[in-house]
Order: sequence, then structure tokens, then C-alpha cells
Amino acid sequence: MKAFDGGKKLAKFSVATHRSFKNDKGEKVKNTQWHNLIAWGRTAEYIEKMLKKGMEVAVQGTLLSRSYVDKNGVKRFIKEIQVSEVILVK
Repeated sequence: MKAFDGGKKLAKFSVATHRSFKNDKGEKVKNTQWHNLIAWGRTAEYIEKMLKKGMEVAVQGTLLSRSYVDKNGVKRFIKEIQVSEVILVK
């Protein structure tokens, strides 16, 4: 969580998604991908109060792409989901 002047809050967190499938040999393979998420305002406050590591959630939001130049002058690209709604699954 990060708080800005004027009280506006930003939450940055990550969520894992899992996909299982069978490969060509019939073996079960589990694939995990991590996604970066951000949330602002009341959504960020809800996340701060209600979510804990390992909880299952459903997320609705917008996929954003942005870039920045790091301290070494290298241009970096980021994809993240700007959360508009989050629901506890269990």
C-alpha cells in the first residue's frame, strides 16, 4: 500500500493463476502464471483490509501496458491489471 497526499491510496499486489493440462505423453502438467495488479482508492482500501496471502479471489479490471526508463537507461515494459472490483471466492 502506498498513501499519497490528499489521502488517495494505491495497492500493488500479484495474483497467480493455475492451468492444468495433459501433454503429448498424457502426463498432467500444471502451469502457473503471475499477474501484477494495481488498485486505487476505495478498492485499494478494501484490498488492504480484507485480502491475505493465499486467498482465492475473482478480479475484474483493465489490462494496461506502460513503459519506463530504469536507472541504467534501459526502457522497461510492464503489463498490469488495474482492478475495478475484487471478490473473495472462499
